Amino acid sequence: MLKKVLLAVLFVLIVLGIFYRELISYGFIQAKGQLHILFNTRPVAEVLKDPTLPDSLKQRLKLIGEIKQFAVDSLGLDSSGSYTEFYDQGGKPILWVLTACEKFKMAPKEWSFPIIGTFAYKGFFDTTRAHIEEKILKDTGYDTQINEVSAWSTLGFFKDPVLSSMLYRGEGSLANLIIHEMTHGTLFVKDNLELNENLASFVGDYGAVRFMNAKYGKNAPQLERYEFRKQYNDALSQHIVRGANQLDSLYKSFIPTLPASKKDSLKLARVRQIVTNSDTLLGGLIGKKYPWRGKKLPNNAFFIGYLTYHSQQNQFNKEFTEKFKGNFRNYLSYLKTKYPTSF
Repeated sequence: MLKKVLLAVLFVLIVLGIFYRELISYGFIQAKGQLHILFNTRPVAEVLKDPTLPDSLKQRLKLIGEIKQFAVDSLGLDSSGSYTEFYDQGGKPILWVLTACEKFKMAPKEWSFPIIGTFAYKGFFDTTRAHIEEKILKDTGYDTQINEVSAWSTLGFFKDPVLSSMLYRGEGSLANLIIHEMTHGTLFVKDNLELNENLASFVGDYGAVRFMNAKYGKNAPQLERYEFRKQYNDALSQHIVRGANQLDSLYKSFIPTLPASKKDSLKLARVRQIVTNSDTLLGGLIGKKYPWRGKKLPNNAFFIGYLTYHSQQNQFNKEFTEKFKGNFRNYLSYLKTKYPTSF
């Protein structure tokens, strides 16, 4: 009887292995990449004593510790033990994210993963595998985009390390990044990537300004540089979000019998219009440094990425300001109740 049970279990495992072989293979490679990083970190305290590390980078390491402490003490974010270890990337990127979107519909390709749920992007520690999967999606008609990733959150499952690339960021950008990722480790809603990323972006912006004020003072050049950059980024993001909504309206107007060539022509014209209109933002400043300047025109995957990260920030800011009168701890408690972490 026991032998039959074991054979039945083995048969089920084999069937599941065949059916989910792609997911298992992907999970193995991702786990290998994550563990390689975790097993090759050094304590920040040890790195700070390393005579070969320039003093300027040591100051950035200390700054990260200050940002983290501020996020815990002043904002109420969870520490999760992160940013106490250091990983040297050797000047190389280590993670890439693939985004895909339907060609004539503002609808992202979604990937489902055990425990953490559904995501509108897929990460890869292996760039070759990322490009292989991108080609498959392109061949099936998707618009695609691959970006390098400067940081990510393991949602409290592991201690997220300081990556060496972080040390070359400006003070405000670094504060934004650390607080953004700590927000993910504090509050994460399964199967709602847009809410998670928009919330983390909102908290990252808000927290960075508060940290810069506390550390440098309201008239400090560090804060002025960050606020100018924030004004630039906000204008850029909202313009792209508006462009994504314009494209969405265009696609919804397409009748079923409209030829694909005509759809392509109308889509291209609208994207060109969005690009051209960027020249008027902030008195023309934005257009000169636009992310597609000198590159090919963006596709739906580019626009869907901005919707994922920036489409709801104004809603969070309005709720925070009007309903909670700028009391962030009360607002965070409310959000935790409204959107409880679901794993």
